[in-house]
Amino acid sequence: MQPLNSKTAVKAQRPERIIQFGEGNFLRAFIDWIVWQMDQRTDFDSSVVIVQPIAQGMADRLQEQDCLYHVNLQGLIDGQTVNSLERIDSVSRTVNPYTDFDSFLALATLPDVRFVISNTTEAGIAFDANCHLCDTPPASYPAKLTQLLYHRFRTFCGDPSKGLIIFPCELIFQNGHHLIDCIRKYIELWKDELGTDAEAFRQWFEQSCYVCTTLVDRIVPGFPRKDIDAIQERVGYADQMVVQAEAFHLWVIETAPNLSLEQLAKEFPADKAGLHVIFTTDESPYHERKVTLLNGPHTVLSPVAFLTGLDIVRDACQHEVIGRFVRQVMYEELLPTLNLPEDELRRFADDVMERFCNPYVDHQLTSIMLNSFPKFRTRDLPALKTYLQRQGTLPKGLVLGLAAIVTYYRGGKRADGVSITPNDDPRIMQLLTDLWQTEDTRRIAEGVLAAEFIWEENLNLVPGLTDLLAADLQAIQEQGMMNTVISTLDI
Repeated sequence: MQPLNSKTAVKAQRPERIIQFGEGNFLRAFIDWIVWQMDQRTDFDSSVVIVQPIAQGMADRLQEQDCLYHVNLQGLIDGQTVNSLERIDSVSRTVNPYTDFDSFLALATLPDVRFVISNTTEAGIAFDANCHLCDTPPASYPAKLTQLLYHRFRTFCGDPSKGLIIFPCELIFQNGHHLIDCIRKYIELWKDELGTDAEAFRQWFEQSCYVCTTLVDRIVPGFPRKDIDAIQERVGYADQMVVQAEAFHLWVIETAPNLSLEQLAKEFPADKAGLHVIFTTDESPYHERKVTLLNGPHTVLSPVAFLTGLDIVRDACQHEVIGRFVRQVMYEELLPTLNLPEDELRRFADDVMERFCNPYVDHQLTSIMLNSFPKFRTRDLPALKTYLQRQGTLPKGLVLGLAAIVTYYRGGKRADGVSITPNDDPRIMQLLTDLWQTEDTRRIAEGVLAAEFIWEENLNLVPGLTDLLAADLQAIQEQGMMNTVISTLDI
């Protein structure tokens, strides 16, 4: 089988207009795939230069294939099974600043560069006061970016047209705001090193560069170890950089204050390529939608389904009873608490259900249940309160989900002998151990809800919550989880 490179496969040559910090699976299956789609369907005509953000990475491995690789998308779209393979040629080359700092800094001098995109993990957008302008390179990503921006400022004598549009894709809320804060701190920290350029550089960054907060959504399992032989046979190349990802994708981009939506969409025409990219002035409702309708159902379906004897998300969603429970939680309890148009929310919820039912992904329920109490606090508790406020009653499914978490944290074994092994903050684990030793479901409910180190408040003050949680805990002990779900759904 022939190797994959520019000698054995066609690779288009396009202007280098995007600098990308990160060469990992997610960026290659999401951002670089999106750029490739835009190149195919619009006049975007751009390529990506990848910067390896840490000393140890995959840049060399990608360069060995001349930055060619395949993306294998799998899942359900509008009820139809997708299992596609596309060869991506949107990456022109890679640069490792730890072995070739001059080439990294030279990226700032490329006249066509307009965008910077990054995904340097959740910890990547952080201020490190030990970084200096003269470092080759600085340790942190924001320091590297500030260094690159300053070199561009100097190269083009502060030309406003040479400012950059910056899309951080790190999985933290308001990632753009955090990145701006870091860059400002570096400009202040380095003012002596910047000398007389300090104020002019600061103004150029503030007025000519645009940092956009973004939200990204695509599950990317990564290299398909179990399928690689079949994939290589199918494509006809010994591709060692294949990336497997779900078919669904979503990118929400909040424009910068001094950049209009129209200008952003014109310069980055992802919508014209038919991609699921949303330009907005406020990313937060979409963040709330994702947390509530994707992460929220996950958090409560997992312990409920697991305690009935199921192990995989797909099987839970397709189960006659548990699937109905999941849909009640999503469509009847969580969805009405959000503030986007209902038809838009329902479309997103439908997409989520398809993702949960992905025939290619065996998503283990136990992998979701790590740190379930903090997850419930951030993902489900706000909706529980909003539902109570708007409907005047508690959402039965969400409360049952909390009861299932409390029951799961008792440990022991399922009815079929499978071990139950909760994992959370040691204080939470000890609290649940002590409470379950009382064997009093009322005391257990009161004790869990009173734990302000978990909830940052006493949830016993939420009207009716203590009584309903205690009743659910008692029902699970007496009837088992499946019968409790059936009675909750009034089946």
